[in-house]
Amino acid sequence: MSNVVRWLAPELHVGKVQAPVLEPEVAQDVPVLRPPTLEEIQAIEDAAREEGYQAGLARGHEEGFAQGQAEVRRLIAQIDGILDNFTRPLARLEDEVTAALGELAVRIAGSLVGRAYDADPVLLSDLVSEAVDAVGGASREVEVRLHPDDIAALAPLMAMMTGIRLVPDLALGRGDLRVHAEAVRIDGTLEARLRGALERVIHKSGAAA
Repeated sequence: MSNVVRWLAPELHVGKVQAPVLEPEVAQDVPVLRPPTLEEIQAIEDAAREEGYQAGLARGHEEGFAQGQAEVRRLIAQIDGILDNFTRPLARLEDEVTAALGELAVRIAGSLVGRAYDADPVLLSDLVSEAVDAVGGASREVEVRLHPDDIAALAPLMAMMTGIRLVPDLALGRGDLRVHAEAVRIDGTLEARLRGALERVIHKSGAAA
């Protein structure tokens, strides 16, 4: 029994568990929101107003430039038209002058002839007789359309003529007449007669030249 070794248990030192040391939180600087001052509000309004003014100025400049270009184009077109009038062939200009003078002559002559028929109904009666003969009035019934006042003046002069029916037509002027006979129509208005006479005169003048 002398070989038995005695075992001694080691000493157990149970230490105290230290609690973790918490570092104190560092307080962060949180900015405090504050309303803008009157000066800052005024500065914002001024900046917005200036931006809007500059944008409107740019748009106005573009629109004004476009309008200016359109005006220039219009003036150029007018100048081109004036130059064209000066450079047109003389014959073309003479034709236009002749047509204008012919129109004026027809109006003046129509007024004078109308007064002549009013003063002397026999002249209009002779014209009616010629128109009726032109459509073969002796062999067919003829309708003669006249202004109502002309019919009143012609009735005594044409009482002896047969186969002629006088019809009042307010669309016609004094001295005008239209003759209808079946499919035949004669335009005897002053304007038509005078234009025909004018065309014959112009044609003769051109042939003589």
